[in-house]
Amino acid sequence: MIDLSPLISNNSHLFWWMPEDKKSSLTIESLVEAILNYGTEASVKQLFDICGIELVAQIFYRQISQPRSNYFPITKHYFNLYFRKHAQRNPEAEAD
Repeated sequence: MIDLSPLISNNSHLFWWMPEDKKSSLTIESLVEAILNYGTEASVKQLFDICGIELVAQIFYRQISQPRSNYFPITKHYFNLYFRKHAQRNPEAEAD
């Protein structure tokens, strides 16, 4: 089990609309989406350090494969290129 509390506390401002007591229940999927879309270089590095680039890439590819995605087009393009170069893409894992 991954401890997401450092990610949540360091990126709490990305969830400004959410009451503080509800932030601890954020899913890894919502953290990945928010940090890749709105985070800083340091927060993306922390995300990779805590969750691993492979897991983040798997979540990202699963999210962008949906009919509707919340990623900005430039963010989607950048991380698609980034993960293609730096992460092992496992199509079978994305089929979930």
